[in-house]
Amino acid sequence: MTLALRILRGCGASVLGRWALVAGASAGTGLLLLSCLGWALAHPQRGPYDALVRLGWCVLPVVVTVQLASAVGRAQPEGWPRSGLGIVGLGRTGVAALSAVNSAVVCALGSLVALGAYLELRGDLTGVPFGGVGAGVLASGRPLPPAGAATLLALVPVAAAVTGAAGVRLPPGPGGDAPGRLPWGVALVAVGLALEVTAPQGHELPLPSGFGSLPPLALCGWAVTTAGMTLAGPGLVHACGRLIAFHRPGALRLLAGRALQSEAPHVGRPLALLASAGSAAIAAYDVHRPVGPVTAFAAALVALCVLATTGLALTRNSRSRHPVAAALHAVGASPALLRSTLTLRVTALLLTFAPLTVLVATLATLPRPSR
Repeated sequence: MTLALRILRGCGASVLGRWALVAGASAGTGLLLLSCLGWALAHPQRGPYDALVRLGWCVLPVVVTVQLASAVGRAQPEGWPRSGLGIVGLGRTGVAALSAVNSAVVCALGSLVALGAYLELRGDLTGVPFGGVGAGVLASGRPLPPAGAATLLALVPVAAAVTGAAGVRLPPGPGGDAPGRLPWGVALVAVGLALEVTAPQGHELPLPSGFGSLPPLALCGWAVTTAGMTLAGPGLVHACGRLIAFHRPGALRLLAGRALQSEAPHVGRPLALLASAGSAAIAAYDVHRPVGPVTAFAAALVALCVLATTGLALTRNSRSRHPVAAALHAVGASPALLRSTLTLRVTALLLTFAPLTVLVATLATLPRPSR
């Protein structure tokens, strides 16, 4: 723990900024979890089912927050002095454990911030509870169960520690795995959309803020579709590279195609998750219903985490290509050629993932109006 805190203290401004973003996301997720607890305390007549449904909708913010923490945790060991860590007895397993501890510490700090903010809003610290929008999730005047609050706030740090350790120990696979996973990803997307379309009515789950309701099978379809897009993402990027470099490519198409094929394992999944989030946002916009403050906060938190994870993956990929760019400069490649290569790669990715986002949003099952 002490070594982890020392490493965090000695990080540069950019690294500290990324960890601050993780702490903010953890704090936001902690507030959402505590709001579910407060709603259950303030509305005991609703029963445990309503509280469990609200808590279930917090799974998505927890997942994207843990994913962001894992992405930042995987990026941090790249700047660590491996020789120095080896001298003190930290091999690959020790580095993985240290990175996991860093993720857990930062997320725990965010959870503590969430607890302090929630207690402040309830009036437990100042004696003046917040009476504005969303006050119904604070349960002001009712005792907050310490065990329940501690359990909810420990979810993100524990999950971030486990996922961070697994992510450092199991780096992304080689680019050759991407094409083989593409058919499986496409099949999962097709199965997920079929589940959404054929979901029977009845026993529908209410969405937050009175946004409507969805059959449980349709929600499973959404999850399967997202998993399929994530699995197919690297394969789609790799296929873009193959198509660009197909049939006697020149220097521009060859460089762009090979670059996309090598980048596929690193940027495919974040881009696919971004496309999945975009399709959900388009589908939600088509419903044209008002969104409550807690739901709007959760949606903004999910969008921030997904965008930050994608941006971090693209930044890491750009830095990893610096030696390639230096080698091309050494053999006389012009800066204009490198800029044209980047433009061609970005255009190919937009032409691939933008139609996929719109297609999934069009075929997705929309919420039905609440009765």
